[in-house]
Amino acid sequence: MVDPRQVLAGFLTLSMFVMLGNMIKHDHFTSVSELAVDATGVEFTAMKVAGNTEITKAGVELQTEATEEIKPCWTKPSPKDDQPNGFVTLSLTIGPEYHTSQIADAVVIARYLGATLVLPEIRGSELGKSRKFQEMYDVEKFKKNLDGVVKIVDKLPAEWTTKKPAVIRVPNRVTEDFILDTIQPAFQKNSYLRLAIIFSSVSLKPKGTNNKDLDSTACHAMFAGLKLKPEYSEVAEQMVGKLKELSEKSDGRVLAVDMRTDLLEKKTCKTSGGARRKGCYNPQEVLNFLKKVGFSANTTIYLTETWWHKGLNNLKKAFPHTYTKDDIMPAEKKGEFLNSGDSDLARALDLEVCSQSDVFVPAIPGMFYGNVAGRRIASGLTQILVPAPVGGASAQASDFVSTYITKKSHFAYSCYC
Repeated sequence: MVDPRQVLAGFLTLSMFVMLGNMIKHDHFTSVSELAVDATGVEFTAMKVAGNTEITKAGVELQTEATEEIKPCWTKPSPKDDQPNGFVTLSLTIGPEYHTSQIADAVVIARYLGATLVLPEIRGSELGKSRKFQEMYDVEKFKKNLDGVVKIVDKLPAEWTTKKPAVIRVPNRVTEDFILDTIQPAFQKNSYLRLAIIFSSVSLKPKGTNNKDLDSTACHAMFAGLKLKPEYSEVAEQMVGKLKELSEKSDGRVLAVDMRTDLLEKKTCKTSGGARRKGCYNPQEVLNFLKKVGFSANTTIYLTETWWHKGLNNLKKAFPHTYTKDDIMPAEKKGEFLNSGDSDLARALDLEVCSQSDVFVPAIPGMFYGNVAGRRIASGLTQILVPAPVGGASAQASDFVSTYITKKSHFAYSCYC
């Protein structure tokens, strides 16, 4: 049976897409997971993306003069005739916002080498914590989506477990040159590799190659690979549904803000001299920004904070319909997601909600922002506003649209066009 929201997402009208500012006229809430399936074997939808915009004085209502369709620029890579030779292993680390990139690099490398990919384990953000892949992600969908692209096995064959792998440190978004110069020679000597994907910096600029197969593999693995397992995906959908319900009651739409006040005093947001890094904003600064660009007090706001704390009170006074995970998560799920101390699960839900909201505002720089931006570009939800200090009585929201969108400087634009 076709979910009506799938149809709605595929035929989203221009008026529903462009209404950003007054946040009161529409309640459509498009889910990234609720997309049509094309012959490429990839979940996608043809969406209308805003072109030129202007701001009305009544609020932050975006109006477009030009549109373009978003669809995959790639097709699913064809199966290779060669039998897999050797194995590639890795662990997914740091947090769920990094997992997609790690998987994409591993798939690209395994396919290029003609190797079998061993299903990775997940090492949690907390030291010593780990889980099996299938305890977080939909393993059957993962295998199905990558069928023919790369061979995947659940675990290393017993006869290989006593062998020592060649450990390779791989820069994120691996290049063909790096594979040829560093990885392939090691694989030829030892057909058992252990990859450690390194994020020395977060660069998400497009960098296509002359290797169509490599580019298609990277796009396919990035956007058709990891999906939360059904039980967790259901929790995310329940949270999305709750926000939609609250939005309807408050006569507004949903704005998701990635706000992590716990990071403001850590190295993520501090320079060596102790000054705050560019792109990190506290609740008061976000409040000032939202008011200056004209968001209504009726706006429903989702914060990626897990619990409410007094530092958020002023934001709540200005925007009464502001909620954290604790406010909207089903009570019976809080033990597993919020009280277990497992930040990876909570962060995975944040990724889903921020990727599906009507508007996204990143108050913290980094891979989470980049990951969400990529997902939103792929689904046509390009309403991303990046905070900045705003002088004067008011400002135009269009001046703060993410450069990922205005300059098409995100690699997702090399996969979707």
